[in-house]
Amino acid sequence: MSVCAVLKAGRDRSLRRRHPWIFSGAIERIAGAPASGDTVAVATQDGERLALAAWSPDSQIRGRVWSFDLEDTIDERFFRARIEQAVAMRDALPAARHSNALRLVHAESDNLPGLVVDRYADVLVAQFLSAGAERWRETILDALVEATGCEAIYERSDAEVRALEGLAPRVGFARGNRGAGRCAIVEHGLNFRVDVEQGQKTGFFLDQRENRQRVRAIAGGRAVLDCFCYTGGFAIAALAGGAKRVLGVESSSVALEVARENLSANLLADDRFELRQADVFEHLRALRDRRYSIRPSARRPRRRRVMPRGRTRTSTCWRSSCFRPVAYWRRFRARVACRRNFFSRSSPARRSMQAWMGRLSNGLALPQTIRWRSSSRKATT
Repeated sequence: MSVCAVLKAGRDRSLRRRHPWIFSGAIERIAGAPASGDTVAVATQDGERLALAAWSPDSQIRGRVWSFDLEDTIDERFFRARIEQAVAMRDALPAARHSNALRLVHAESDNLPGLVVDRYADVLVAQFLSAGAERWRETILDALVEATGCEAIYERSDAEVRALEGLAPRVGFARGNRGAGRCAIVEHGLNFRVDVEQGQKTGFFLDQRENRQRVRAIAGGRAVLDCFCYTGGFAIAALAGGAKRVLGVESSSVALEVARENLSANLLADDRFELRQADVFEHLRALRDRRYSIRPSARRPRRRRVMPRGRTRTSTCWRSSCFRPVAYWRRFRARVACRRNFFSRSSPARRSMQAWMGRLSNGLALPQTIRWRSSSRKATT
């Protein structure tokens, strides 16, 4: 390859550790005149070639590595193999058995820097976020259709990072059915509608799949407040988990419309779910003010206890079920603050703390014969 980016002395360490980015400050000179997105070889001062990268003259990240194997040729076959490998890896994941919505390609994680592809049933949503991915756009689109068999690919190349690469935003269907703007997906038995045209990111927050399932597992019998609820993913998971009521707050009317569709698609009780269009921070302040004006605290001030001489004053009983060891923890921390090896695993102080806190967390009553040290005494080392 005639075009070569030569690194400054000592700036090859990150590449030898397989970091896929080459910053502008690491390049001493460029041999040749590569266009934006062209493939260049990356070499050291003594001519040793380390990687093949996509050139981006307008970005501070001048090169994004396609491959560290100098025997590779960056062509159609290369991208087809990489995409097929990424799809096969997703098909083997446990999540593929619970959902038909997955992230198929995740940029550098799949050795395809600048390319993000999410699958929603039979529709793919693709983002081309770097000069190299833009250069091979048509080849990548063809390879995606061939590897997945999806009927449509919608492009959401509207992220701000494209401007840093010297690229203009692009949004719209790149392949297939132009009427598949809203997709129906399934996640752990729940039905969702994804708006790939006007939704945030690529339409749905797929990275929160396990968190939604966790909320579903712990929401039974609880009242749930879902702030920034978007299209109701967490709210509907909470309803499916048996929440007694759910309030979703979102400022986008479009997102709330999709959330209502998601509710009806799952045949959940409407009387337990309330959607409210509002600014979340203002609404939280309103809820706070309403709570303190309508439901003032019913607790009476506790009578100050007179403790025997030599003991600290505390209004909490050791055997109380609501014991909170704040005072104990403060005195314990003062006692061991001067121990230089406190955080050592062999430290007696650490073992003592673990034993005491273990008893408290297990709800065990501590002996009533405990006597606290007077505050006037110095902590022992």
